[in-house]
Amino acid sequence: MNRKIALGRCYSIGFLLLILLLCTSAQAESNPIYDEIEWIELMPQSDLDALLDPPDFLNEIKDGSELDSVQALSGMSEKSENVERFQQALTSTRIIQSFDKKSIRIPGFIVPLSSDDQKRVVEFFIVPYFGACLHMPPPPPNQIIYGKFSKGIKLTQLDVAFWFEGVINIETNSNETGTSAYAMTLDNIEIYD
Repeated sequence: MNRKIALGRCYSIGFLLLILLLCTSAQAESNPIYDEIEWIELMPQSDLDALLDPPDFLNEIKDGSELDSVQALSGMSEKSENVERFQQALTSTRIIQSFDKKSIRIPGFIVPLSSDDQKRVVEFFIVPYFGACLHMPPPPPNQIIYGKFSKGIKLTQLDVAFWFEGVINIETNSNETGTSAYAMTLDNIEIYD
């Protein structure tokens, strides 16, 4: 009899531990841990190096002028390895594969692409700085994230920074506004503090 009671208690404790483990696992899935990342982590080092070492003649181009664009740079007759590598980095879709399907948290700005009936933005590009894609040449595609947020977000100003939390994927999206090399399924959006 004592043996049956002891065995019964072992099964009961084991069953309780299993339930506790399942509850903890379910809670972890509903409250994922997001790795906070910086934008440059999404870019291969060689692209970053090229962008940090622009051709010398670019320093003479006035911001906002006709020559201040990716198209103008590609049409220039001066071709050197430095110029070509810089051009490639400006339009690079090269990604960091280890980010695929990773839960991340990243700060950025919204470039609206579409809204719902309540005028909430539901589809947008996430970019590292204000004005990207709108008032100046867009960042490289590996510095743009395509986002969808089914709940939508009321956006009253474009110069407001947000935290974006969700799962990032390797996925290219293009439209007339720009091209992104990443996409993100968003769980949360909150104002950047």
